Amino acid sequence: MFAPNYRLYRCPKCGGLLEVEVSNLYWAPKGRGVWRYASMLPLKSGVSLGEGQTPLVKSALGEGLYVKFDGANPTGSFKDRGMALGVTVARESGANKVVVASTGNTAASAAAYAARAGLRCYVVLPRGNVARGKLVQAALHGAELVMVNGFFDKALEYVVNYGTKYAYPLNSFNPWRLEGQKTLAFEVYEELGCPDYVVVPVGNAGNISAIWKGFRELASLGLCGKLPKMVGVQAEGAAPLADAWERGLDEPLFVDEPRTVASAIKIGRPINWPKALRAVRESGGFFVKVSDGEIMRAQRLLATRDGLGAEPAGAASVAAALKLGLGGTVVAVVTGHALKDPDAVEVSAREVRNADELAELLER
Repeated sequence: MFAPNYRLYRCPKCGGLLEVEVSNLYWAPKGRGVWRYASMLPLKSGVSLGEGQTPLVKSALGEGLYVKFDGANPTGSFKDRGMALGVTVARESGANKVVVASTGNTAASAAAYAARAGLRCYVVLPRGNVARGKLVQAALHGAELVMVNGFFDKALEYVVNYGTKYAYPLNSFNPWRLEGQKTLAFEVYEELGCPDYVVVPVGNAGNISAIWKGFRELASLGLCGKLPKMVGVQAEGAAPLADAWERGLDEPLFVDEPRTVASAIKIGRPINWPKALRAVRESGGFFVKVSDGEIMRAQRLLATRDGLGAEPAGAASVAAALKLGLGGTVVAVVTGHALKDPDAVEVSAREVRNADELAELLER
């Protein structure tokens, strides 16, 4: 146990991950969004763009299936929940600049929230492995973009080893940021109670552990009698945790060159793997992997049947839910909006030469 310190995000003794423990938790939701749950957070107010309070939609794709659409956050992904807390903590710590490694969503969110807080933002990106929609967002919000050769894991290595010396880091090894992401559990509880399963795409593995922490805290207050099982979803070509789970191993089978259309979870060495593994085990859940074909099929079904546009990584949770056929109440977390990665969607259009041809088409 260490005293609260906004500049403490790794154990000074072993370099391991830390977790924020909020004393005197009590359930008193008030207002809206992430800061609605101030009584459950380590800070009571802070930077906000109106994040949180995202739709929980009853899906037409399966009985008992609900979709938590975090693509409806201000910058289009779940990262906004964490950045509300992370950027607030950065500002409170006296920092004037922040730094992140990113596959795109973290970059967009950090840039937007840093702009809101009046902080400079540096984003380290893996060259050629970031969807253009996310690059545009980060640039638009005024971030300094830095490209490195390799995959996300190389970008994160640079931030961990060098970036933390000069700027406040906002990647998910910073436990203060994850406090914002646990609020998804609180929103699900308010609308649905505690479901049987929560299915979460896993990239750097911070979100699944944060959501589990939120449910555990609800249970500690007597509000969640039966905790949900956490299901972590990875793409087949980037599945260090799911592969290890299949083989009964205690550590990930790291992937040096991850491959998947789902760029947001194209991570071979997730830094938060110990937390994710603990969350899945404690909850009685499991890890599963899905193919790129299953992901893209789920993206189409989600769009054409439920009216929800998910980026491929976000659709991975729905792909897993459909593949597994889980019983009871299932919440699939869609982490990002389809417009984050427009190049992943095939667009076709029929040409008509005049109004008569249009009328003929419409009559069919």
